[in-house]
Amino acid sequence: MNRKNLKFEIDFDFILVAITTSLKDYRICYLINKFLNFNFVRADDMEVDISMQGECSLFSFYQFCWEATETDFYFIANKGSEGYLVPEMKEADYFLLIKNYIDETDLSNVISGINKIPDVVTAIKIEPKKLKSRENLLF
Repeated sequence: MNRKNLKFEIDFDFILVAITTSLKDYRICYLINKFLNFNFVRADDMEVDISMQGECSLFSFYQFCWEATETDFYFIANKGSEGYLVPEMKEADYFLLIKNYIDETDLSNVISGINKIPDVVTAIKIEPKKLKSRENLLF
């Protein structure tokens, strides 16, 4: 009998920026809005099943859309009610997830703008394919 194996690979068509800061989520979003002329709005907390018991953990979640380029920005806390969204990146406090098209110049301006905010330790681009728990970032 012939067997056929199907390989399924998830396409991670987004850009991920890790942000380290001691600021609360609402405060850093306010400062990003102020420094970068964004308009992050709080949405319902993101529910992710990160435990083996089937319990969902809640992560604070903000969203913003650049109307001109239809680029979607999502600001997600790494630490939730039951643990970390991306456990291998415990040093990152938040993630900025960018969907749809953004050119390298705009991305560089966004990252450097976030790095200029007082109390932000660092903001760096992360390759999602290198993360073990990358499926937690799909929604």
